[in-house]
Amino acid sequence: MAMKYEAVADSLRKKIRTGAYRPGDQLPSIEHLCELYSVSKITVKKALDELESSGLISRRRGSGSFVKNIKPLLGGRIGHFETSGQMAGFMNEHKSLGQTVQSVVKEFAVVTPPPEIASMLSIDEDQFCYHIVRIRIADDEPRTVEYTYMPINIIPGLRVKTLEDSIYNYIENDLGLKVASGHRIVRAVLPTKDETEWLNISRDSPMLEVEQVGYLDDGTAFEYSISRHPNGYEFRTISIN
Repeated sequence: MAMKYEAVADSLRKKIRTGAYRPGDQLPSIEHLCELYSVSKITVKKALDELESSGLISRRRGSGSFVKNIKPLLGGRIGHFETSGQMAGFMNEHKSLGQTVQSVVKEFAVVTPPPEIASMLSIDEDQFCYHIVRIRIADDEPRTVEYTYMPINIIPGLRVKTLEDSIYNYIENDLGLKVASGHRIVRAVLPTKDETEWLNISRDSPMLEVEQVGYLDDGTAFEYSISRHPNGYEFRTISIN
């Protein structure tokens, strides 16, 4: 039997999915939700915690809870999203395992994003983004190829030195922003010719592809990424930056 907070979370989740609560809308106050569902404040807070951890809402101190501007990734519908509140980043995850980490920057350019990516980032098509291609290496073994778009006005001041280290650390420590969640789709793919060379794998070697839109704690989309991982990569360590 579902716990009370799970029932409340499921009801709110359904309303978000069906458009009863639209992106940017503020959810009813905790007091109103208590009356609506005939539950305690503790139950409502636990339900909101669950929605926040799954990336559907953002909570702003003193303002309330707001629906994130979640858009379908290129490979599927909103209902197919994988969500995660664990956004430590490749650098931090692998260093925590005692591994040495390197990043090789293959491309770093300022571009206007393709229309579909601009839409997912909720920016205008003529708004400038960084386009970044990196190979991530742990203990001298190429582990991941990443293709990333980030709006310049949201993440200003990126440099090659930052890309060779950790973008997420730069975002949180230097810019003072909080990386909160990512909406992901995972699929199996085959490598491109470049990827076979970069990762030292054969053309028929299966890969795990993770498509992601990353969000700050205020619900702002700050990155669109695709990362590709050779066969055998552990899903628990998948991150983009």
